[in-house]
Amino acid sequence: MKESPLKTKSKELALEVIRACKTLRGLKCESALINQFLRSGTSIGANIREAQYAHGTADFIAKLHIALKECSETEYWIELLFESGYYADKTILDKCIEVKKLLISSINTTKGKQE
Repeated sequence: MKESPLKTKSKELALEVIRACKTLRGLKCESALINQFLRSGTSIGANIREAQYAHGTADFIAKLHIALKECSETEYWIELLFESGYYADKTILDKCIEVKKLLISSINTTKGKQE
C-alpha cells in the first residue's frame, strides 16, 4: 500500500527539524528555543500517525487539528530562528508550509465527506 503524502512529508519535516536542532546546538542557540522547536516539529508526524487509528471521523479530524496546531507552532519557531539570525536555510520553512497545506486540505476533505 502506498504511503500517504501527508505522512511522508511530515516525517521528512521531522527529520529536517532534528538535523536543524543538531546544527543549532553547535551554534550555542538558546536551549529552550531548540527544545520547543524539536518538540513541535516532531509532534506533527506523531499526531498524523495517531490519527490513522482514530476512533471514528470526529477523532480523526481532532487529531489532524492537533497536528495542524503543532505545525503552526513549528512555523513560528522557524520564523524566530530566521529573524534572530540563528538559522538561514529557508527549505525547512517551505516544508513546514507544505505540510500545513496538506493538513488543511485533509481536514477539509474529511469534513466534506461527513456532510
